[in-house]
Amino acid sequence: MATLAPIDQTALSTISAAVGAAALVTDEAELRYYSQDVYSNGPTVLAVFRPADKAMLARGIAAATAAGVMIVPRGGGMSYTGGYLAPAAGALLIDTGSMNRVLDINTEDMTVTVEAGCTWDKLHRTLKPHGLRALAWGTLSGINATVGGGMSQNGVFWGAGGGTVVDAALSFEVVLADGTMVSTGSSFFRPFGPDVTGIFAADCGAFGVKATVTLKLVREGTAFAYGSFSFPDAAAFFGAMSAVAREGLASESFGFDPYLQAQRMKRESLTKDAKSLVNMMKAQGSAWKALKEGAKVVAAGRSFLDDVPFSLHLICEGRHQSAVEADMKAIEAIAARHGGKAIENTIPKILRANPFPPVNSMVGPDGERWVPVHGFLPHSRLVEGWNRIQELFDANRAEMEANGVAAGAMLAAVSRSTCLIEPVFFWPDALEDIHCRSLEADHLAKLSRFPANVQSRALVGRLRAEIVAIFRDLEATHLQVARTYPLAAASDPRAWDMLKALKALVDPRGLMNPGSLGL
Repeated sequence: MATLAPIDQTALSTISAAVGAAALVTDEAELRYYSQDVYSNGPTVLAVFRPADKAMLARGIAAATAAGVMIVPRGGGMSYTGGYLAPAAGALLIDTGSMNRVLDINTEDMTVTVEAGCTWDKLHRTLKPHGLRALAWGTLSGINATVGGGMSQNGVFWGAGGGTVVDAALSFEVVLADGTMVSTGSSFFRPFGPDVTGIFAADCGAFGVKATVTLKLVREGTAFAYGSFSFPDAAAFFGAMSAVAREGLASESFGFDPYLQAQRMKRESLTKDAKSLVNMMKAQGSAWKALKEGAKVVAAGRSFLDDVPFSLHLICEGRHQSAVEADMKAIEAIAARHGGKAIENTIPKILRANPFPPVNSMVGPDGERWVPVHGFLPHSRLVEGWNRIQELFDANRAEMEANGVAAGAMLAAVSRSTCLIEPVFFWPDALEDIHCRSLEADHLAKLSRFPANVQSRALVGRLRAEIVAIFRDLEATHLQVARTYPLAAASDPRAWDMLKALKALVDPRGLMNPGSLGL
């Protein structure tokens, strides 16, 4: 647990005079909570600043940096790469949760502008009555994860067939380290000249704090088709997923290795499944179709993945039912060519009807700690990457079993050219405040609780670092670079010099999330 640093009363007074005492949180329990991410603890922050709007955000940042205080921006707190963990005690953490308004929905120009603290879930619910959604519309943690956080860390899931969430951005308003505000481009077209919006996209808060975000909109699909397939091994799975991605047939294409799908199938109760089923049935558009699809899900139960090695789940979205069904037929043919067999498509149906579920999966099904690590690889290197990670696990199998450490993987296609490999670790360890506050209370009450487990945690840390090294050797790319992934080592030296020069320009004193991106 992070220890409290002496509070700098002079700096606090300076900031308080600029924004008002009500906008600052200094309670010790809150400071400890805000000094944790899903995986790690960091040095305790000086205070938490909760601005009400962009003007207050700018005043607070200007006052803090004038007093020599570091700035650490935080979105919904769902990241696990140290992105909002300060390098030293005494930083001002910015919680934009009160800046959560949808400011403008422009149905004529197909854009939406939100404050950075708006969650993906709120944005989706606000746009749904208009029949619209963002081009890429959030991560599975979107009930908590914010649009501003997504633009800073980058993220992927919904709409991944077209890329990551930053691909949906048109422009930002960003507060720089001195409190000045910069608008990054056109509100309807990107880019106009060199891509200034792109400079601040995926910057992990190293260049500034996002105040508002303008996104591209698309019509939400009115026709859907769902498919799930079993594959005998990783090579067959990746072959099929890559082939589907290259053809652009699915809006979402994701899957699990045997261990992770077993974990997912045992983590939710039948009661939760029933609630999901109601939403899924409502999404079918007609009473007869709802009853028919609901009956299929009930009949399949929770055993349809019992003997499945690798499972692939896909969603086709469009305007015409005949078109999406034709796309799914093409997917079925691809799956068959790679040795796949159709299985009940419960998972994509329920997930699409409940796109932002409670974040109970941020711990294991029995209350274990959980943390991912990931890499994006081109189709041509997926099997090699998978095999090298499995070789690492095989070489450490005895130590993993002795320490109760287990690992699975989520796999997903992202655009036409790349796929995600995301190994996920589970191990017995004490939960932190961030877990206990984020999980549903009834779910938390049912979980086992473990004592602190430094040895197993250290093993997970070593294995994650070795996987990052494997990905680096394969020239993988990453989201949530923050303080975990080696951006400098992956960059052309001249490009890295440009980033350093930009950092010096927008943050000459090095007070804006220092250490993020390795800057």
